Amino acid sequence: MIKPLAERLRPASLDEVVGQSHLIGPGKPLRKMAESGTLRSIILWGPPGVGKTTLAKILAATSHLPFEYLSAINAGVKEVRSVIDKARMFGTTVLFIDEIHRFSKSQQDALLGAVEEGLIVLIGATTENPSFEVISALLSRCQVYILEPLGQAELGQVLDRALALDEHIRNLTLEVEETDALFTFSGGDARKLLNLFEIVAESLPEGDKVITDEKVKSALQRNMARYDKNGEQHYDIISAFIKSMRGSDPNAALYWMARMLNAGEDPKFIARRILIFASEDVGNANPNGLLLAEACFRSCEVIGMPECRIILGQTVAYLASSPKSNAAYLAIDGALSLATKTAHLPVPLHLRNAPTKLMKEIGYGKSYLYAHDFPGNFVEQEFMPDQLSGHKLFEPGLNARENDLRKYLKANWKDKYNY
Repeated sequence: MIKPLAERLRPASLDEVVGQSHLIGPGKPLRKMAESGTLRSIILWGPPGVGKTTLAKILAATSHLPFEYLSAINAGVKEVRSVIDKARMFGTTVLFIDEIHRFSKSQQDALLGAVEEGLIVLIGATTENPSFEVISALLSRCQVYILEPLGQAELGQVLDRALALDEHIRNLTLEVEETDALFTFSGGDARKLLNLFEIVAESLPEGDKVITDEKVKSALQRNMARYDKNGEQHYDIISAFIKSMRGSDPNAALYWMARMLNAGEDPKFIARRILIFASEDVGNANPNGLLLAEACFRSCEVIGMPECRIILGQTVAYLASSPKSNAAYLAIDGALSLATKTAHLPVPLHLRNAPTKLMKEIGYGKSYLYAHDFPGNFVEQEFMPDQLSGHKLFEPGLNARENDLRKYLKANWKDKYNY
């Protein structure tokens, strides 16, 4: 069976790779690594179809070390240990793990010792931010390189390579009259571009040799799903999802989430956005929402699909139906802005720690009032720098729970902060 066009055209050397000049251009880090033949553990982070697997294979070949490939989708601790055992017998081995963000903590832990010993030179590929998906101990032993989506000029180079180098495509004697649709729907993904081009080429009626935007759109509607995890609609749907929760419509929120799950979206990505939403948009109007969102995220890590859909559904329905407040979100942003402008202001003496006799003698900690020594565990004193006295950052929202916070603050601070 003939291989897909993208596989047939996979570059065999760095000079054949299109794009990523910031990494593989003259004097750039991956070029220097390949030329020296000394490979270090790295993580390649970037969207699909930009060359992560290709670069891994090329770099491994330049190192002249044994090469093993694992996909995190279907490999586990057993497969990782098998590779490590081989490395102990045959020497340092390059291990490429595709979609390493799907490896659990225990699977990543199984790698750690071998990477530390130098038995395994790890190349991980991920479409997700490794700061969130790779354990810190493993991340600290790898250099992270960020790959970028291909621009239109680079996509044009990929298409030209297909027309010039692939025997099957050359035999079709195609004429590409328009490229806008090919480039737009590929979204900077070379593999998607080649797959789409091949679909269009094979769908042309006998005798038709001309590829146009209209023919591309027609082929796309027949053969490709509308939702793409890394394309424009991905961002449109996650936006609709968040805005539906913010707008207190659990029905719409569940629908948009179902669209993502049906398309194969990583549930942890959804859970992470829910976790942010619980603090940013629900906040202290219902602080239990943050606890539920945290539990939801951990459950998605432990359980995975399809069962975690139930926990996601429960959490989304609850948060969408909760009262909303962005008061804490506005307060911390206001505080950060104010802190940037007033970083020169000193801490008042009575708030400073006084661990030594000298510090006590010069007034550190003097006149500080310990709140628990007073009725109601409160005593009025100044906690801001003198120049910012009375500057209010937190304005409780207009909801039942934050009204209680407002009453407490107003009772204690009277008119100082105008609550």
